[in-house]
Amino acid sequence: MGVGDISKRILLGRKLRSSQLGETLLPKKIALPVFASDALSSVAYAPDEVFLMLSVAGASAYVWSWKVALAVAVVMLTVIASYRQNVHAYPSGGGDYEVATVNLGRNAGITVASALLVDYVLTVAVSISAGAQYAAAALPFLDTHEPLVATLLVLFLMALNLRGVRESGTLFAVPTYLFMLAILGMCAFGMFQLWRGTLPQAQSADLTIIPQEGWEQPLTTIGLVLLLARAFSSGCAALTGVEAISNGVPAFQKPKSKNAATTLLLLGMIAITMMVSVIVLANQMHIKFVEGHELERLVDASGQPATSQEAVIAQIAHGVFDNFTPGFYFVVTVTGLILVLAANTAFNGFPVLGSILAQDGLAPRSLGSRGDRLAYSNGIVFLALMSIALIVAFDAETTRLIQLYIVGVFVSFNLSQLGMIRHWTRHLRTENDPIERRRMMRSRAINSFGLCMTAVVLVIVLITKFLTGAWIAILAMFVFFLVMKGISKHYASVELELVADEGDKVMPTRVHAMVLTSKLHKPTLRALAFAKAARPNVLEAVYVAIDDDAAARLLDEWDERNIDVPLKILHSPYREVVKPIVDYTLELRKANPRGVVAVYVPEYVVGRWWEQLLHNQTALRLKARLLFASGVMMISVPYQLRSSELARERERRDDARTHAGDVRRGRVAGDDES
Repeated sequence: MGVGDISKRILLGRKLRSSQLGETLLPKKIALPVFASDALSSVAYAPDEVFLMLSVAGASAYVWSWKVALAVAVVMLTVIASYRQNVHAYPSGGGDYEVATVNLGRNAGITVASALLVDYVLTVAVSISAGAQYAAAALPFLDTHEPLVATLLVLFLMALNLRGVRESGTLFAVPTYLFMLAILGMCAFGMFQLWRGTLPQAQSADLTIIPQEGWEQPLTTIGLVLLLARAFSSGCAALTGVEAISNGVPAFQKPKSKNAATTLLLLGMIAITMMVSVIVLANQMHIKFVEGHELERLVDASGQPATSQEAVIAQIAHGVFDNFTPGFYFVVTVTGLILVLAANTAFNGFPVLGSILAQDGLAPRSLGSRGDRLAYSNGIVFLALMSIALIVAFDAETTRLIQLYIVGVFVSFNLSQLGMIRHWTRHLRTENDPIERRRMMRSRAINSFGLCMTAVVLVIVLITKFLTGAWIAILAMFVFFLVMKGISKHYASVELELVADEGDKVMPTRVHAMVLTSKLHKPTLRALAFAKAARPNVLEAVYVAIDDDAAARLLDEWDERNIDVPLKILHSPYREVVKPIVDYTLELRKANPRGVVAVYVPEYVVGRWWEQLLHNQTALRLKARLLFASGVMMISVPYQLRSSELARERERRDDARTHAGDVRRGRVAGDDES
C-alpha cells in the first residue's frame, strides 16, 4: 500500500464490500439528526429573519410575529403531511424528482431536479457561512477570514461524509440532539418563567427601533399585507431541508418508508415547537432586532445608536439563564455548531439525487458510482466544490446568500404536490376497494391542500425576494436544466450511435502493423513477438531518426541480430518524435481506407509513482494524437521492470492483512478455530 493509499485509508477508513451496504443503513435515532439538521438549524435564523422583516416598520409591528410563526407552522405541517404520502408512494429515494417525472413528465422532473440541486448547494453555502461568522465572532483573529474558514469547514464535512453515511451520521447525532435539548430546554424554562410571571426582559427591550425611510407613517392595509408577506416569506426558510428525507429513504433501515415517514413527523413536530416557542418568547421579552448594518436604527432612551446586537436566540438565552451563565454558553455554542452541521443534510441528499439523475442519463454517470465506503463519493466532492465556489463568490456573507434561498425548494414543493395529485387520481381510476379508495382520496386531499399552500408561498417569495437575489437562484436552476437536457441528449445520441449492426461484423481488408522502436532491447523484442502472433498482413518496425549516427547504429544492430522484421526509418529534421509517426500512420490509413493500422507501443510498468514521470511520456502523447484517428488501433505492450514487483508485493501484503471486524464477519478464522 503506497503513501497515497495509506493517507486515504486514514482519512476515509477501510474499504467496504458491496455486500456490506446493509451495514450502512440508518436507524431512526440516527436518521433524524442526519436528515433533520438542516430543518432544525433554521430555528437559529428563521426567527431572526421574521423580526428583521417586521422591524422595517418599527417595534410595533412585532405584535404580528407570533401570527407569522403560526402561519409558517401551518405551511410546515401541510408540507410534512404531504411528504409522508410521498415516501410511502415513492420509497426509492427519487423524492420530488421521481414524483414529478412519473406523473408530470420528464421536463417537470428535470425542473425539480435543478431546483433541488441549487437548494442543496445553497444549504451548504448558507449554513457554513453562518457557522464561519459565529466562529469569527467568538475568535476575533478569524475576522475578515470568513471565506477561508467556511472553505475549510466544507472540506471537513466532505471528508466526514466520504467515510460513509452511517459513520458521519453517528458523529453528527450528538451535537444535533444537544441542540434540540438546548433550545427545547431553554424554551421550556422560559415558558415556565412566563407562566410564573418572572420572565425577564431582553437586553434590547429598552431600545427603540426607528422605522426605515418610507415606513414612518401608520401602516395602510396594503402596507401591512406587504410587510407580513415579506416576514412570512423569510420565515419560510424554516421549511428548507424538509424534502431531504423523501430523497434519502434508501438510507433508512427496513421498513424504509415507514421509518422515513415517522422520522419526517418527528422532524416537523420538533422544528415547529422550537420555532414557535422562540418567536413567542422573543415577543414576550420585547426583543428588538435589526439588520447588522443598520444598527443606527436601534437607539436607546438618549437617542444613542446601539454598537452591537446579539442574535435572537442568544438574547433569549441571556435573559432566561440570567443567573446561570453555563446555560447561556451551552445554548450559543450548540447553536453555532448546528449551523455548520446543517450542511450535512445536503451532503446526504445531493449525492443520492445525483446518483438517480445519473441512472436516468441526466447527469454524468460517475455521480452514480459508490466509493470505497459505499457513499456516492463523486457527488459529495462535486457538492463541496460548488458550495466553495459560491462561498468565495459571495465572500461568505449570509445576508447576501440568504436572498437566494427558499425559491428552489418551493418550486420542487409545488411540482411534487401536483404530481402526487395526479398519482392518486390515476390510481383511483382502477381501484375498486372502498377502504383503499377512501385512503387514496384522503391522501389526494392532503396533497391538494399542500399544493394550495406552497403555491401561495412561492408567489409571495418570488414577489418579495426576486430583486433582492432570488433571480440568481432562478438563473442557476435554468442553467442546471439546460445542462441536464444537454447531457441527456448526448447520452441518447451516443447510445443510438453504438447500436450494433451487420456492418460491424465486416473484417478489415488489410492489417498494417507497426511496432514503435526506440532501441533494440527486451521491450521492443517482446512487442515484435506479440505483433507477429497477431498475424497482420504487413508488419514493420518504425524508428524516428533525430540523430543520423544513432539511426545507423540501430540499423547495424538490427542486421547483426538478424531480425526478420523490416525496420522503417522516419527522418525528423526538426527533432520531433510524435508528429512523424502520426503523419506516417495517417498516410497508411489514407492509402487503404478499408484497412486497419495497428500501432504497437512498448511501455514500461513501474512500481513507484515518481517513476511514472520518467517513462512512457512519448507513448502518452502519441495516444492522445491518434485517439481520434479512425481505423487506427493503439496497442500497449507492457514490460514489467523490476520495481513493478514492489507494487505487486504491496498488494499481496494488503490482501493478506486482517482488518478490524474480519473475524466477526467470518472472513478469517478466529483463534478458537485455529
